[in-house]
This record gives sequence, structure tokens and C-alpha cells, in this order.
Amino acid sequence: MKPATRDQSHGNLHHVGHTARLRWKNRSPLEESLDCRQRPHRSRSTVSEPGEAPADPQPDPLAGTFGANVRRLREEAGLTLDQLSTQSTVSRAMLSKVERGEKSPTIGVAAKIAHALHTTLSDLIGAPTPKPTAAVILRKPNRPIFRDPETGFERHTLSPAPGIATGELIAHHLPAHISTGLLPAYPPGTEKQLLVLTGTLTVLISTRTETLTPGDSIYFQADTPHGFANQTPTPCEYIMTITRKP
Repeated sequence: MKPATRDQSHGNLHHVGHTARLRWKNRSPLEESLDCRQRPHRSRSTVSEPGEAPADPQPDPLAGTFGANVRRLREEAGLTLDQLSTQSTVSRAMLSKVERGEKSPTIGVAAKIAHALHTTLSDLIGAPTPKPTAAVILRKPNRPIFRDPETGFERHTLSPAPGIATGELIAHHLPAHISTGLLPAYPPGTEKQLLVLTGTLTVLISTRTETLTPGDSIYFQADTPHGFANQTPTPCEYIMTITRKP
């Protein structure tokens, strides 16, 4: 039997045996640097469209929250699904399923939607927006977590009040041999700083590639395409700050 092959909107995911390799259409050296062997990951949501994960009978509670926020912000901006599709380069069919909570987007697709709506992933995930006070506490059990159903990548919102401050604190978990893929450029003036806690992280910024190990940190301007990859057989975790212009 021939290995299964599934085309994706952002590239082709070719399954060979028990592994898969992400091959980008018309890949640049930038995208080649983020290439990783990818192992199958069982999704928590029902997904089958390009940019989404394989089907799963268990619904993901986050999908409903994420979808409702996408729809609310789209309607507040006066955008139709077709217009949001054009601005985000995400298919109309997929956006419709995301809004209905039927599908969970990958981290790359989620980032495109957030950028097109001029908001943050934390806002779409449903991060708390408390009233400004002298101190705001976010307990670990209440931490909003975005899980990429396709790869197992996790994005933890650590900021107790991301909607108040201009900066945001988040933590990323990258499983072995997993990449975020190439993420879209943030608005001008956006800055990122990160500290690797465990594992080895490959950071791609424009045409520059850096390899970081535990204790290493990096600062870069995020107004250019960039991405993160774990090209090793062990998981990688790192903390990141995102600072935006007011």
C-alpha cells in the first residue's frame, strides 16, 4: 500500500510510514531552515480542512471559545467571511468551521486570523481582561492554553492581564521534531524576547537562524516572518515576551 498523502493550504504533508515531513510549496531557504520530521499527534478536535488537524470524536472546548471570538471581532470590524478570508489568506470554508467551533486551527492559521483581525492570539483564545488594579493574579489552573491539534505545540498565556499592558508573557512547548512553521510578520514596532528553559530551540528571523540551549535568550523585532523549531528528539520549552506599541 502506498503511503498516504494529504495536501495542505500552506504546503504538502506527505506521510511516510510513521513519520511525516512538511514540504512547503515554493519553499524558500527561510522555510527550509524550519523543516522538521513530524510525528503523528492525536487531535482533541474534529479537523479535516487544509491547515487543520485530523478528525477526532472529542470536541475541544477551546475551539468554541476561539471561534466565537473570531466571529465577534469579525462582525465588529464589519467584515464578511469572504473579506476576512482575503485578508488572512485562510479559506472561507475553514473560517466558517472555525467560527462555529467545529474545527481547531493550527498555530500558523490561528496567527493569520489574529493578525487579519488586528488582535492577539491571547484575545482569541479567551485570555482574561480584568479591570486595571495594583495587582492581578492568574492561577495556573486558569491559564489559557492554545494547543495545535496537528503537532501538539502548546502556547500558554502567562500574563494575568494581557489586555491591559502593552506587553505579554507566554510560554511555548514544542514536542520533539516539531516546528511552528513560518509565522506571519507582526505589526511594525512589535518586539519579542525569549528564554529557553529546556531542550534546544532553533529560531528563524528573516534570513538569520540561531540555535539556543537552556539558559540562552534572544531579542528580535517581530515585524518580519519568523518561526521556531525543535529539531531534536527531546521536547523544548521556552518563555517569551511580546511587546507591542500602544
